[in-house]
Amino acid sequence: MDLRFDPELSTFRSEVRAFIAANLPPDIAHRGWHDYHAYRPDIQRWTEILCKQGWSAPHWPVEYGGTGWSPIQNFIWHEELRLAGAPVHDRSSLELVGPVIYTFGTQQQKDYFLPKILSGEHWWCQGFSEPGSGSDLARLRTRADVDGDHYVVNGQKTWTSEAHWADWIFTLVRTDQEVKPQAGISFLLIDMKSEGLTRRPIWSIDEGLTLNETFFDNVRVPKENLVGEAGKGWGYAKFLLTNERTMSAEVPHSKRDIVQLKRIAAQTMKNGKPLSDDPIFRSKIAKAEIDVTALEWAVLRLLFAKGEHAETAVASVVKTRGAELRQTLAELSAQALGDHGIAMTPDPESEHVMRSDGLAPPIMEEGVGIVSKAIFRRATTIYGGTNEIQRTLIAKTVLGL
Repeated sequence: MDLRFDPELSTFRSEVRAFIAANLPPDIAHRGWHDYHAYRPDIQRWTEILCKQGWSAPHWPVEYGGTGWSPIQNFIWHEELRLAGAPVHDRSSLELVGPVIYTFGTQQQKDYFLPKILSGEHWWCQGFSEPGSGSDLARLRTRADVDGDHYVVNGQKTWTSEAHWADWIFTLVRTDQEVKPQAGISFLLIDMKSEGLTRRPIWSIDEGLTLNETFFDNVRVPKENLVGEAGKGWGYAKFLLTNERTMSAEVPHSKRDIVQLKRIAAQTMKNGKPLSDDPIFRSKIAKAEIDVTALEWAVLRLLFAKGEHAETAVASVVKTRGAELRQTLAELSAQALGDHGIAMTPDPESEHVMRSDGLAPPIMEEGVGIVSKAIFRRATTIYGGTNEIQRTLIAKTVLGL
């Protein structure tokens, strides 16, 4: 593998950096830099700006609205977005269900859903995990029974990220009770306004709202909302989860975290000197930066990988390592805050989590939200498939155990 970047990529990086600087609203960048939980008004406004440029889904095939950029160009794009403080886009739409629809969906589904994803009009959430069925999706119990031209869905999903914002949910349901578990699962698209569908927020330990429970009580779903073939949902889910686990490595985000960590360490004083001058803490930053660089090249290898073996095995490797590094970086930033880290402010501007006085605690601007982020990131080794499950997949696929 040639580790050198093509000189033309520097020109590309300059172009996207200039576009972001000229078009990203400062208020959105401010919230994005603090890494607050998803805020639909910000993300929708930014998606509309990108859509006008034709850049809301650059990684998609050109025929569906993509740009034709190479994998490395897409990587650079996301890196520049994170460094500028752009909000994380609606991943469930653009990274997960969108590719499933344009790969396996009907022409009617493509024509209806894809443009609304590109424009930000539709916001999606993922209905996979259930109580007692998280990383082991084959045990899911939510069922969909045929009734004329509809499926009737009953069951419960949990940890449904951003369901409080979502217009639609893509869901794994059991449509055949008689076959082996994986063979009886189908992939349904369900309108969140459907009668009998309710959602309930799950307030997390970081005092933020991103998770929800979703309940289906005789929810009627048109058969035309089935993606692909009935009983083939397990295969579509594997396709989606490979994308999710690669994405979960979060290298551009971790590189942004390194920049933020250095800023905090430079502003925090220890024995009359910046913490960044402390040799012990400086070595921790250096180690984290080296680890992120190593992970970056592992992800770049995956982006160019060929074959299912490489995709599934390496995706699990980078997901596992990326999740651990995200925790490490957030914890180092919280540690660097010192006593200021006592103040946990998830998002002083959020309409969901608003302080009674509307003010952040008296700490450095860079530190607002850091401790909440560190606490929330305890979940990075759980969502997208727990690291324990990923290690089992690695053992089976790579080591043949």
